[in-house]
Amino acid sequence: MHTVRKLIYSTVIKHVFGVTLAFSALFFFIDFVDEIRKYGAIDSLISCLYMQGQHFYDIFPIGLLIGSILALAGMARTSEFTILRTGGLGPGRALSLLGVLGVSAAVLMVAVGNSVVPWTEQQLTLHKAQIGQRGTLKLGGSGTWLRERRDAPGDASRTITVNVGSAVSDVEFGAVRIFEFDEQGRLQRRLFAQEARIRPLGGGVSAQGSIWQLKGVQETVWLSHEQQIDEQTVRAGARLVRETQLASMDWQSSLTPLVVSASVLPPETMSTFALWRYTEHLASNAQAAQRYEIEFWKKSFYPLVCLVMVALALPYAYLHARSGGMSLKIFGGVMVGISFVLANHISSHLGLLNDWEPWLAAAAPSVLYLLLSMSAFAWLVRYR
Repeated sequence: MHTVRKLIYSTVIKHVFGVTLAFSALFFFIDFVDEIRKYGAIDSLISCLYMQGQHFYDIFPIGLLIGSILALAGMARTSEFTILRTGGLGPGRALSLLGVLGVSAAVLMVAVGNSVVPWTEQQLTLHKAQIGQRGTLKLGGSGTWLRERRDAPGDASRTITVNVGSAVSDVEFGAVRIFEFDEQGRLQRRLFAQEARIRPLGGGVSAQGSIWQLKGVQETVWLSHEQQIDEQTVRAGARLVRETQLASMDWQSSLTPLVVSASVLPPETMSTFALWRYTEHLASNAQAAQRYEIEFWKKSFYPLVCLVMVALALPYAYLHARSGGMSLKIFGGVMVGISFVLANHISSHLGLLNDWEPWLAAAAPSVLYLLLSMSAFAWLVRYR
């Protein structure tokens, strides 16, 4: 059985590696042609190298499907798999052998999606910030917005809205505006800082709070009636404003570097842990979190895609080359795999539009296609 396992695994891995490498080279060429129009050759090359992390995460399941189909169909065409079946390789054993391969690929996807992809996307963001204007990355026309609610014991509740205009690194940001509202929704305080550096309280990504070290601060405070009395500046029907210029100041917040970085990067490039933390933050501040919840469950179920792809390829080992149409059948299998990828992407958008349960929108395509592949496999074993 060791020889059988070595034969099947080496054949499948060789084809999967070749297909994935070909797709990676194609995407690298397309990215380089696009980047060279905006940056120099060296900067474009570095950017394309960082992009390969996300590309590998996206194309590996398709490469696994196509490589597995080519390997198993080739073994069926040369009668190698028929000889293995004659030697005692039953359907259950063949399914378990490829299942181990699928689980190994799923573990690889977990590692890549939660470590390699976030790191490469972060480095890509920093690299583009360094070669961009003034070394910063603009976050769209209006920047990115965050919100937190503070309910201090013995104090009135406050709602705080933070706008970040640009990013220098994962802990350094520019053009930061902070708005503090009272429980009636009236603006009480506004801070504008040219630069902000976030330092987590207690250290580590799991910190529950942070200190924002603001530089070049302009503070605007709308005085309450009691404050006006204290300063003897009461005017009928007027709210006076006090403005202060500060070189620097510390502002404590529950918005950690992880939360701020998550709001900057697209949800597709975040790790599972970062998505979970960010959805918790959005839910606790009464913000819409369904998009990130769907992405969290999609990323959690994404490793199952590898099992689905291997299961879709398994029936090709039981086809007979003499019946003809092998090339057409292989093409059909590739199209089924591509349709699965499309369904996986469309399902998340449909779930967002129709307000489906996030876990259901993420898991439905995988479960459906897994049942489809197992049904095809059982039919071939029974009738062919």
